[in-house]
Amino acid sequence: MRFVIQVCSRASVEVNGSVTGSIGRGYMVLIGIADSDTEEVADKMIDKMLRLRINPDENGKTNLSLSDVGGELLLVSQFTLYADCHHGNRPSFVKAGAAEHAEELYNYIVRRCSEIGPKTETGIFGADMKVSLVNEGPFTIILDSDEIVRSKK
Repeated sequence: MRFVIQVCSRASVEVNGSVTGSIGRGYMVLIGIADSDTEEVADKMIDKMLRLRINPDENGKTNLSLSDVGGELLLVSQFTLYADCHHGNRPSFVKAGAAEHAEELYNYIVRRCSEIGPKTETGIFGADMKVSLVNEGPFTIILDSDEIVRSKK
């Protein structure tokens, strides 16, 4: 599983000209899911994301979590995070999870984040989305479950 977390002052997603999700200060998160990912992996990734201290404190130091700043989440499915560009010039996406499995886990992630507390908005799984954001910093973090979760086993 891969999360690309972008600290933002605002972000939104449109599908067919209609806004499906919009947030103020918080994280716009692109989510890629592989076939090997599970709800257990998702829980660990969510926990890590929400505990990251990547927001500036009163001294400008990255020392505050999303909850510390009252931040919101915009979660967007992004199978292209599993693009393999090693051979040729056309990416392969065979490492991306099958659509049914990925959608199930994406919906699980959305549900869990909503239950935990921050306002959680979304795009639409599998749709052609137009994503807009004002990235603060810019500050972007990539969490990969192969590094975050599986390496600790």
